[in-house]
Amino acid sequence: MEEMYLKDVESHKAEGPYSELIEQGRNAGFPVPQIWHLFAFKPRATEHLARFTQEVMRGPSPLPAGIRELIAAFTSRRNECPF
Repeated sequence: MEEMYLKDVESHKAEGPYSELIEQGRNAGFPVPQIWHLFAFKPRATEHLARFTQEVMRGPSPLPAGIRELIAAFTSRRNECPF
């Protein structure tokens, strides 16, 4: 994945669940979603965004979660954003 525009955010060593996910992804050689760096950098400021995303993608809906994932992946691709 390309580097973020905010290198201080990406290189910031934080604690918490997203820092652990970042570390695990890096150790496994997987690309780390850049939004995880923001969640790890400012966890209190971004916890509402994480809850919102979880509810939209996994909460009750007439669309199955897999279809919602496909819509998100398609939209990301159209926006030239890795998903």
